[in-house]
Amino acid sequence: MNEKIEAIRRFNRFYTQHLGAIDAHFLGSKVSATEARVLYEIAQRAPVRAATLQEAMQIDRGYLSRMITRLARNGLVKRDSPAHDRRARPVSLTDQGRRILEQLEQRINHALARTLDRLLPLEQSDLVQSLSRAQRLLAPASEARFTIRLAQPGEPSLIASRQSALYAESHGWGPKLECLIAETVASFLRKFKPDREACWVAELDGIMAGAVFLTDEGDDTARLRLLHVEPFARRRGVGDALVQNCLSFARTQGYHRVILWTHTVLETARRLYARNGFVCIATAPHDLFGVPLQGEDWECRLSPQNASSPAKTWASA
Repeated sequence: MNEKIEAIRRFNRFYTQHLGAIDAHFLGSKVSATEARVLYEIAQRAPVRAATLQEAMQIDRGYLSRMITRLARNGLVKRDSPAHDRRARPVSLTDQGRRILEQLEQRINHALARTLDRLLPLEQSDLVQSLSRAQRLLAPASEARFTIRLAQPGEPSLIASRQSALYAESHGWGPKLECLIAETVASFLRKFKPDREACWVAELDGIMAGAVFLTDEGDDTARLRLLHVEPFARRRGVGDALVQNCLSFARTQGYHRVILWTHTVLETARRLYARNGFVCIATAPHDLFGVPLQGEDWECRLSPQNASSPAKTWASA
């Protein structure tokens, strides 16, 4: 744990220094880094009370009050109306404050652009995804919207790796399950049918929040495979959206049913399948993952009515 704490503190020191925020004046301006953030928050919420700013920024009330007083003295903010309680007086930016904030935005964007210019396009994507993932891990309940899209080259293998890691941590299913997942993904890529199969990714803030595969099993039957939702993205409806996307695609492609294989111990997944029209049709014990388990076959009979527009299938490279 101490090594992890030190790693976070080390990165915090590096990042602060990298952006120049340790300077007395933030990026060469007349304000500090904290004052710059106050200006930004006021611009986003104006007119806003100091109490609202304090709650949003999670800083000391007296410190914030003194900062607003200093910014007002320098002509960057104004209190819109007199009141006995200063915290109840709405605060907004002056024209000069808006100009200063615009200059700060330009300087920050230029500084970050120089950083990104030193990286290859793939490295830029890795950086953005890493920062987004850090934000989601540290604030999983914060508001965000996800989208469902077709998987891109390289992502099916990432999905296999992530699923293997998640099941190893949550249930202790190790190398045997990892081999089965890897073989499933390899078969999907090797035998991919563009008009009949697909892999979808749920994306949240530019990072993978979950994924699912749909494969052709013959006899107008499709199989839902390798559904997973990342821990930071759970309780947002991601799993339901992925399953519903599979069913919609299957109806559009003329499948009569969708089947899947799950396990009695995966209670959350079983509830998800049940509320989306699947029913358990068979159970059987096995030890394919190195431990005794109760496997379950589930089925969803499809109706051609109300089929939504088909999603484009993912094209393998």
